[in-house]
Amino acid sequence: MKIDRLIGIITILLQKGKVTISQLAERFEVSSRTIQRDIDHICKAGIPIVSMQGYGGGLSIAEGYKIN
Repeated sequence: MKIDRLIGIITILLQKGKVTISQLAERFEVSSRTIQRDIDHICKAGIPIVSMQGYGGGLSIAEGYKIN
């Protein structure tokens, strides 16, 4: 279910700090494109996701952002 996956992605980002799209796709057994669309939805909901490219890159929630 999509909402479960969105909440799962947010939870993983809060716990791990940084994770790749490939890792998320594998974890939720979906394609990388599905994760990219999910990240777009999370951003539209007001949660700032930062994308870092290159070696050691990945996705993370913007530093200093807190969820009440």
